[in-house]
Amino acid sequence: MTLEQPENPDAAQAGRRERFGKLPERIRLEDTVEERPATVPDPAKDTYNADEWLVRNCL
Repeated sequence: MTLEQPENPDAAQAGRRERFGKLPERIRLEDTVEERPATVPDPAKDTYNADEWLVRNCL
C-alpha cells in the first residue's frame, strides 16, 4: 500500500475539511426504536400433563 502525496497540501486539507469537517446529522432516539405489537401466547405451548408423561415413558 503506497500513500500518494498530494501536489498541493492546501487542496488536500480543503478536501479533508469538506469531507470530515462537520458532524453527521443527529438521530432522534425515537427513530432508533422499533415497536411491534406482542403476539398472543399459544395456550398449548407450555402445557404439561404429568399423566401423559407417565403413560408415554413408563408403560
